[in-house]
Amino acid sequence: MLSELYQEVILDHGKKPRNFGELASATHQAEGYNTLCGDRVIVQVEMDGETVRNIQFVGAGCAICMASTSMMTSFVKGKSINEIECVFEVFHSAVTGGEADMEPLGDLEALVGVKQYPNRIKCATLGWHALSSAFKSPILEEK
Repeated sequence: MLSELYQEVILDHGKKPRNFGELASATHQAEGYNTLCGDRVIVQVEMDGETVRNIQFVGAGCAICMASTSMMTSFVKGKSINEIECVFEVFHSAVTGGEADMEPLGDLEALVGVKQYPNRIKCATLGWHALSSAFKSPILEEK
């Protein structure tokens, strides 16, 4: 029953990704690309100091990649880089089969089932890795 609910959440986000599209006010951005399957996302973030004010993404990929990135963008809005990095550690541990307290994950827990499919772990974490890179990649204004 619970796994069916999780599947519905993943399918919904995969078909209708949230926060999809260009972010004109982006201050940081980075691309994630999985050479094995072709998944590609560009994560654009508007930062307010150390806090994510807004986030969007563009790209194309499998349902797991699109759902995970969509769910991530919804989750991180209003959170600090430190909070996001802590949750990503828990998320990464959970999807790779490690021990993790699922409570901080909220709806992201729906993706933990990918640990049963090791070749799909990169799909579930691609957007997160791009976000982590975006924090280190400010967009420089042209002069």
